Amino acid sequence: MDRVIQQFESWTGGRVREAERINCHHNFTAQEQHYGKTVWVSRKGAIRAQAGDPGLIPGSMGTASYVVVGLGNRESLNSSPHGAGREYSRNAAKKTFTLAELKAAMKGIEFRPSEAFIDEIPAAYKPIDQVMRDSADLVKIRHKLRQLVNVKGD
Repeated sequence: MDRVIQQFESWTGGRVREAERINCHHNFTAQEQHYGKTVWVSRKGAIRAQAGDPGLIPGSMGTASYVVVGLGNRESLNSSPHGAGREYSRNAAKKTFTLAELKAAMKGIEFRPSEAFIDEIPAAYKPIDQVMRDSADLVKIRHKLRQLVNVKGD
């Protein structure tokens, strides 16, 4: 994030005023209290969404992402999805989609076209807006972000 801020400041010639930084990770295990017991919770493809927890739920590299706040849904062990989730496995996406289709899907978004990213084509993921509707009892949406630039290494 520091590098993004530095590059943005260099590009605009102005200063970035950082109001908030959300550090939200997924695929981890933590010891927590649930239903009066100390338990280990493994969140695979999920983030902690305890009441008031800020979070980020991304779509694909070509769709929206959401800044959210957790609602503390007890039945979900204070969890929510960490992203859109895949419709196609990485291998299936590479066999199904082409670089031309990836370029078309990313129209209007700056990115580095590469065969290495075909498995990240937006069509390989579930529709993020539906995922967010399905998560209404887990998180409250604060902001919907639109992709402008996608930086991904290969």
